[in-house]
Amino acid sequence: MQDTTRNQPASSQNARPWRVLVTGTAGFIGFSLARRLLADNHIVCGIDGMTPYYDVALKHRRHAMLRESNNFSAHEFMLEDADAVMNAAKAFAPDAVVHLAAQAGVRYSLENPRAYIDANLVGTFNVMEAVRVTKPKHFMLASTSSVYGGNPDMPFGERDSSDQPLTLYAATKKATEAMAHSYAHVWNLPTTAFRFFTVYGPWGRPDMALFKFVDAILKDRPIDVYGEGRMSRDFTYIDDLVESIVRLLPLAPKMGERAAAGPDSLSGSAPFRAINIGGGEPVGLMTYIETIEKHLGRKAKKNMLPMQTGDVPATFARADLLKSLTGYKPNTSVDEGVKRFVEWYRAYHGV
Repeated sequence: MQDTTRNQPASSQNARPWRVLVTGTAGFIGFSLARRLLADNHIVCGIDGMTPYYDVALKHRRHAMLRESNNFSAHEFMLEDADAVMNAAKAFAPDAVVHLAAQAGVRYSLENPRAYIDANLVGTFNVMEAVRVTKPKHFMLASTSSVYGGNPDMPFGERDSSDQPLTLYAATKKATEAMAHSYAHVWNLPTTAFRFFTVYGPWGRPDMALFKFVDAILKDRPIDVYGEGRMSRDFTYIDDLVESIVRLLPLAPKMGERAAAGPDSLSGSAPFRAINIGGGEPVGLMTYIETIEKHLGRKAKKNMLPMQTGDVPATFARADLLKSLTGYKPNTSVDEGVKRFVEWYRAYHGV
């Protein structure tokens, strides 16, 4: 289990709670972060477009849970609506903005590329304009391990090459990092871009491997195993990811203030830093499937398939910078994380 007692964010120690604007609060990660912030007595304003990329009922269920707190308010509109974004940000006057909303999914970017331009580039630009005007203490935005693309050197460190994206999804996330760096430089906006490594857990997206595998196995359908099962991923349990973001919240980058130990990605020309959020312990795909089978108590029927376009054979995070800054790195085992997901899935679907 993770240590949640030391290096707690300064905001949780202050008498006045932080006001945190979170985009994507009906999504998997945004919902999980908002729920933790509310539990820590912060005030959260959420924005979500409720897009039909996957089951909208699941998104409404997440928002309904958040609305049980008097400290949560929500807006439902697309980030492409610049006026709506600006007006919501001005009205809320956030201490921090955590931008998680995006068109996700590596494979879907091959089918509907324009959705990634609209949501990830135009939407992020509108959020950055709102940040420029409202000037929060810290702007945080989600990126992805996919930015490392074709880089064969692992584990991936924040200063390693990320100039070879293999999908439009990865390219848009790399572009948002560059856009945010420029705004951090021009407008002196303290900014952190965190690169997520294969996040999973309860309330996860139905298009993700764990959800699809569990659903198929319980319904006695075969699962598609790409790359002939020879891939590996640095899986990050959702609670560990949220813990990392919460600890980074008060640690806004400042020019010249580098991490106490090890290499730092702090820019030399802007208060901007990119940080990997991953445990640094990749797990093979077949081991992952075996873990799912263990906790479901049944075997999977497997369709062994070649690698899909845009997939990479492995991801592997170097988590030294996160540990240096926060004293923490993700540490929930895949065995424990899959167990918790299976328990949630059975309870949510009544199976």
